[in-house]
Amino acid sequence: MEFLFVLIGLGALIGVPVAAIVALVRSSSLRARVEILERRVEALSQAAAQGRKDEAQVATAEVAGNLAAPASAPRTASAEGQSLAPATSPQPAAAEAPAPAPGAGVAPPPAPPAVRPARASSASSGAKTRGGKDPRPEPDWFESAWARMRGWFTEGNVPVKVGMVVLFAGVGALLKYATDQGWMSFPIQFRLLGIAAVALVGLAFGYRQRHARRAFSLSLQGGALGVLLMTSFAAFKLYGLMGPGAAFAAWVLLAAAAGLLAVWQDARALAVLGILAGFLAPVLMSTGAGSHVALFSFYAVLNAAIFAIAWLRWWRELNLLGFAFTFGIGTLWGIERYTPAMLGSTLPFLALFFAFYVAIPLLHARRAAARDGDVIEASLVFGTPLVAFAQLAGLLEGDRYPLAATALGLSALYVLLALRPDGGRTPLLRSAHRVLAVGFATLAVPLALSARGTAAVFALEGAALVWFGVAQARPLSRWAGAVLQAVAAAVLLGTLGRDTGATPVANAAFMGAFLLALAGFASAWVNARAGRGAARTWYLWALAWWLVMGHREIGEFVPGRNAADAHLAFLALTAALAGLALRGGRSRLLGWTIPATLAAGLPLAFWQAVSHLHPLQGTGLAAWIAYAALGAFALASLRGQGRAPAGCAQAVWLLSLTLALSLWLTCIADRAQLAPGWQYAGLALPWLLTGAALHFRPQVIGWPLGSRIREWLAPLMSLWMLILALGGFALLFAAGDAAPLPWIPLLNPVELVLTGLLALLVAWYFGEEAPPLVRPLRAPVLAVAVLAVLTSATLRAVHQLGGLPWDMRLFDTALAQASLSLVWS
Repeated sequence: MEFLFVLIGLGALIGVPVAAIVALVRSSSLRARVEILERRVEALSQAAAQGRKDEAQVATAEVAGNLAAPASAPRTASAEGQSLAPATSPQPAAAEAPAPAPGAGVAPPPAPPAVRPARASSASSGAKTRGGKDPRPEPDWFESAWARMRGWFTEGNVPVKVGMVVLFAGVGALLKYATDQGWMSFPIQFRLLGIAAVALVGLAFGYRQRHARRAFSLSLQGGALGVLLMTSFAAFKLYGLMGPGAAFAAWVLLAAAAGLLAVWQDARALAVLGILAGFLAPVLMSTGAGSHVALFSFYAVLNAAIFAIAWLRWWRELNLLGFAFTFGIGTLWGIERYTPAMLGSTLPFLALFFAFYVAIPLLHARRAAARDGDVIEASLVFGTPLVAFAQLAGLLEGDRYPLAATALGLSALYVLLALRPDGGRTPLLRSAHRVLAVGFATLAVPLALSARGTAAVFALEGAALVWFGVAQARPLSRWAGAVLQAVAAAVLLGTLGRDTGATPVANAAFMGAFLLALAGFASAWVNARAGRGAARTWYLWALAWWLVMGHREIGEFVPGRNAADAHLAFLALTAALAGLALRGGRSRLLGWTIPATLAAGLPLAFWQAVSHLHPLQGTGLAAWIAYAALGAFALASLRGQGRAPAGCAQAVWLLSLTLALSLWLTCIADRAQLAPGWQYAGLALPWLLTGAALHFRPQVIGWPLGSRIREWLAPLMSLWMLILALGGFALLFAAGDAAPLPWIPLLNPVELVLTGLLALLVAWYFGEEAPPLVRPLRAPVLAVAVLAVLTSATLRAVHQLGGLPWDMRLFDTALAQASLSLVWS
């Protein structure tokens, strides 16, 4: 009797929660249905009200029509009835409506359909919702999870689902109570066999019900397999009735059975159960003395099964579980058990697992492209190479060169995957493979090369990414290329303090900067061809690196005495390269680069005079010859460019060459110990001759620009005359010694230069090059200039011939005052 009471109590203990859950589910379902019905009734009421309003409007229109034309009433009513008829399906009520009585004043309109307005109301309500006037808030993650859990209890065969959940707890509680009471005194082997037998019967019965009651069948099969797994585990771990090999084999068979049943019945839950059992089997059945080869071999079989299932079905949970267990348990094993001696037996398994989970997303993409469009399994596409490479780094213990080779190999693999023919059905997956290819190629560089080599490769890779981003209109690639070049610059700057090397130019520092500048110029060119404003920024970035590293290389390898010469030649080369690049088209930045670099000849000429007497001494002569030739080439490249860069380049080129010649002649006169008059003449003579050539033969001295020299001839001559005027004003105060030659009035060096300057001033003033602003001032300006030259010549003659001092006291002498009175009169 006690046993009966226990069973009744246990049944009540199990049945009450089940009944409560079922009642809760049923009440929730009924409440939901009532809410749906209430909404429908309200919609129908609104539709009926709208229908009555339409009837009243139609009746009013018909009354007005009958008053105006009674004879046409039947036709009007008929027309109105036809206009009110539904467009989609005829209504029986309208067809069976009685005909209007002859002579009736108002024809009754046809009865409005009851269902159509409700649909219209529903549609309008839906339109309102879709239009954004009454939007429903998106559920958060908690509401979504709660909805899924409630759906599991409220959809399908609810009693079976709830019963299977309670079954495990009920059976366990019953067995424990029966054991505590001593009712199950027979050996544990038979008890476990009995449980396994019942589970097998349940499995068979559930399989037989797979067509009639699918939800019940799958739930029963899953529960039976779970009981069998728990029974075998208890027999091994708790009671020692099975050896590890037998228990492991039992779990493998059960996992395989679950997988086969899952594929056969298209049951994802059974597949997940089987995979979980398979991956947990070696963990739960482990005694600590097993071989890692056996473990990974078993996992390889499991992953092969997952791959086979993925070939037939796309079950995302199954693939993610396989990925997580394979690499997760592999990582834990590596942390706890791995030694370098196991590398040879571990790497093949890592490569095999990597191949499985690279191939599975390809299967998914091929299947999904025909069904859902272009989708990818991002967790496997990106997670597999990253996790596998991290595990390889752990196995190799950070050995850089094998890791670099592996990264390069992975990059090549993903390039092949990105180039595989697929008919254009999976562009997103191909883009992901391109990103991985670029990423692993980038990763291989710092692993294989030094910091400077890394900077160089990063710079070139960044340029390639910029090109790809511009060509494919992908901003992410453009920004990635910019970031890579910035990283390359930072790495290169970090190595500048190290040993440069013994060879100029052919050393790591300069070549790294050269490649960085080359990458910047390539990025500028790509953006310029696409008409993007970023071309200016890229060009200035590249030009800055080119100039800075070029001058740094000169500072490292050229002696200080010749540094100015090397800088001059380098800048002339820069101008020529800009001109060469300019031959392919028009560019304002390239055009202005030429005058900007050629203008450096002016300060460099003074630097050369300080470093070695005059600019043309030693290597200075070669530097100025290079400057003249390369500058002429650059100027010739500006013939088809804008007016301003061409004129400025011509001006600074002539100014620099003239300055170098004038400093050279001054130094020659000084070293020959000639009087200051000759030095002043040597300083002014190149300027005077160049000005005369510009005025009388502009096509000769401006041959690099060709006929375009005349576009800038007027401002150029004005600039030249201003320089000559300043120089002439300074010569007015020169004593004009002519030693070792005797001083002769008007034929001494200073006065010859002043006379030539005055003649050129007259020719310019009466020529076409004079600005219109100064042409009305010709007479007074020339008169003042002639008077100043004559006054200076008179005082100079008094000083040289009269032996009077050349200072302010000269004006106080009677000879000077008499001479000036005579000249001025």
